Amino acid sequence: MTRIVVIDLHGQFTHLERRALRDVGVDTEIISADAPAAEVDADGIVLSGGPDMDRVGNASDYLDLDVPVFGICLGMQLIALERGGEVGGGDYGGYADVDVAIVDDEDPLVGSLAPETRVWASHADEVKSLPDGFTRTATSDVCGIEAMSNVGEDLYGVQWHPEVAHTERGEEVFENFVAICEST
Repeated sequence: MTRIVVIDLHGQFTHLERRALRDVGVDTEIISADAPAAEVDADGIVLSGGPDMDRVGNASDYLDLDVPVFGICLGMQLIALERGGEVGGGDYGGYADVDVAIVDDEDPLVGSLAPETRVWASHADEVKSLPDGFTRTATSDVCGIEAMSNVGEDLYGVQWHPEVAHTERGEEVFENFVAICEST
């Protein structure tokens, strides 16, 4: 059975990320961000959302485990920073429904949502510039980079929260990530 772990970056929805994975039929658990990466045995990793970069523990080490990584909100921002992108404050601020345009309909994580979807997202902070090797896969009126991918490195991220009921087709995003993990 495919095993995907959720690295807890202290987000309020981390337990829902685990539940979403369980609901799509994978073995999953929540792991502390302070756990050494070498001790994690998984076919894929989800970096949860969270309040700030000061509490991400060893999360950056998980990017080099040679398994697909899916960053959600803060998790996406962490991937961007670690790979040389830029993160900064968003103009829009707190949680809200956002219409997201999928700009890469062949992206393995979010392409199936094309041409657009409605999501629940926080834009207190957001990715301002992509790291080298990454592609912007979704955008909105309030955030230029709503999703990003580096298929070669199997690193993916979304600014929104696919695990909450307010996000349309959120389960599909998790199903797509499971498919990515099962194809590597």
